[in-house]
Amino acid sequence: MEQQGSVIGSFLPLILLFLIFYFLIIRPQQKSQKSHKAMLEALTKGDEIITTGGLMAVIVKTEEDFIKIKLNDDTIVKLDRGYIAKKVEAGEDA
Repeated sequence: MEQQGSVIGSFLPLILLFLIFYFLIIRPQQKSQKSHKAMLEALTKGDEIITTGGLMAVIVKTEEDFIKIKLNDDTIVKLDRGYIAKKVEAGEDA
């Protein structure tokens, strides 16, 4: 019986370390990935976005894997959805 207590006592710091990592690193990252995915699915024509490269653009057309964005009056490019960093809200100043 005494050995079982020492085995549990030796694994207790590892269990506590895992719980700390879970609540401080893994869980917040999962929440941000979930909200980013929801933002990507909710994008529509006319939304203003910022790409991971830092370009501000307006969505012209949404497709399944790609979106067409307008960078200026005459430049329209096709962008993979994974390269959208965030959506610029109406009152937000970039």
